[in-house]
Amino acid sequence: MDCVMLKKRLIGVITVKDGLAVQSIGYQRYLPLGEPWCLAENLDRWGVDEILILSIDRTGQNKGPDYELLSSLAKAKLTTPLIYGGGISNKNDAKKVIHAGADRISLDAVLNDNPLAVRDIADVLGVQALIAALPLDKSEHGIQWYDYRKKESKDFSRELIQLFSDGIISEVLLIDWKNEGRFNSFDESIIKNIPFTVPQIVFGGISEYTQVNKLLSYDNVTAVSIGNFLNYREHTIQKIKQSLSEQHLRTAVFQSD
Repeated sequence: MDCVMLKKRLIGVITVKDGLAVQSIGYQRYLPLGEPWCLAENLDRWGVDEILILSIDRTGQNKGPDYELLSSLAKAKLTTPLIYGGGISNKNDAKKVIHAGADRISLDAVLNDNPLAVRDIADVLGVQALIAALPLDKSEHGIQWYDYRKKESKDFSRELIQLFSDGIISEVLLIDWKNEGRFNSFDESIIKNIPFTVPQIVFGGISEYTQVNKLLSYDNVTAVSIGNFLNYREHTIQKIKQSLSEQHLRTAVFQSD
């Protein structure tokens, strides 16, 4: 599967827990927002470049991918490319998610549990369809990989770094999980201290136009992802794109009041 990538993108993130879209605050507190398909329709209409669905409770509860959610999104007839993450543990899961309507997939726990399965998925879908989602911590030991199931941080595994070195993953989603839900707080040291050179998508604590512009100015940052803050005001996406006229972003879509 080959995907044509824009040089720089703005990604709208919908975090899903127990089937509902939620506002996440540090991945510890959650406030309900409504039906995911409804939020996805808004993001589609407002002009994001991609929509990322993160079903954060699927792996921990051994539920597998949320095909019911994917079905509801398919019925919404979105025109914006869709990325799905949550509960994908093998190539069969990955194929079913793509067949259910996702354009790309985001992998998380399987990167830790079974790196060989990631290679199998890449053989089936192609590396351009694969994004690695990494919740990250900064400590006295540097930037570390956070395991949200065990609630502990650790160094990047050799197997993970080898996946990146071998070009098995197209992009990495760098998640500043502690700052998710907090205004203007993404820690840029994460970008500067990652020990691999895979194109980066940044997420967590991103809310301001100037902040988005600065993050996109990093050569290796291909996209900025925003979750909670895109849901507050209808024209947020359009205003961000207006403020980034020098970036190669999709033209903003304006809705009549």
